[in-house]
Amino acid sequence: MEETSEKQLSATEAFEKLEKVGEGTYGKVYKAREKATGKIVALKKTRLPEDSEGVHPTTLREISLLRMLSKDPHVVRLLGVKQGVNKSGQTVLYLVFEYMDTDLKKYIRSFRQSNECIPAKTVKCLMYQLCKGVEFIHAHGVLHRDLKPHNILMDRATTTLKIADLGLARAFNLPMKKYTHEILTLWYRAPEILLGATHYSTAVDMWSVGCIFAELINKQALFQGDSELQQLLHIFRLLGTPNDEMWPGVSQQKNWHVYPQWRPQKLSTAVPNLDEDGLDLLSKLLQYEPSQRISARKAVEHPYFRDVDTDNL
Repeated sequence: MEETSEKQLSATEAFEKLEKVGEGTYGKVYKAREKATGKIVALKKTRLPEDSEGVHPTTLREISLLRMLSKDPHVVRLLGVKQGVNKSGQTVLYLVFEYMDTDLKKYIRSFRQSNECIPAKTVKCLMYQLCKGVEFIHAHGVLHRDLKPHNILMDRATTTLKIADLGLARAFNLPMKKYTHEILTLWYRAPEILLGATHYSTAVDMWSVGCIFAELINKQALFQGDSELQQLLHIFRLLGTPNDEMWPGVSQQKNWHVYPQWRPQKLSTAVPNLDEDGLDLLSKLLQYEPSQRISARKAVEHPYFRDVDTDNL
């Protein structure tokens, strides 16, 4: 949908909703057909506060970020923005995105149900695209802050991957501002956030990428805590309880306590079906000290991806 096709039609006039396909951070998502062209799109209906005199700042931020980031093939494309009115007469905003037929969460679940492994070549292809997309987002001064399988869309037929739901993303400027730590789904949350850090950077997304990598191999989340404390303990059991020697300043973190002392386990015990290069990349993604965690740019150059056919991605 080009800008020229955006006549002053409301969303309800311009699109036929086909089915609800999910719930994003800030609103419902529908599969819809553009009436003028028959094109299938995803409509994200954004909730606006009742007393709002304009568009919510979060939504404005998301729109401006998406317009900028949509240029990358590994970020879901924003095709347009429409206004509509709900039953109570309140203005609602519809973000019109390209439609993708599944997400990584559903994709992983389908393999778990069929009791098959995701082919190693497919995992590599998906991971390469994820790292490329994150590299692009970070290069444009943006943190995603909520990377998880549910927010990573894909086309099953072509194995194309696209990062979505930038509702919690925000542009970052140096020096780092204090950010809320009530972000990120628990299972993909970096240890510095769990320990109460309010100054953090792109490394939080790279921790999430590492968790997603392990999940593609194991078909289940690597660290499944049901509270911040439980989540930390799961991480410590595998990677060893951190100390100031391996992670300078960790004992000064706001939420630091005296924890049980675990020795680091080999990653291969937790992620057994990964080759040596894959385990090396995973260990670099799951580094405790954020400054030591591999960047997306460096991850893309890792030997694990040496045999990926990058021309078609």
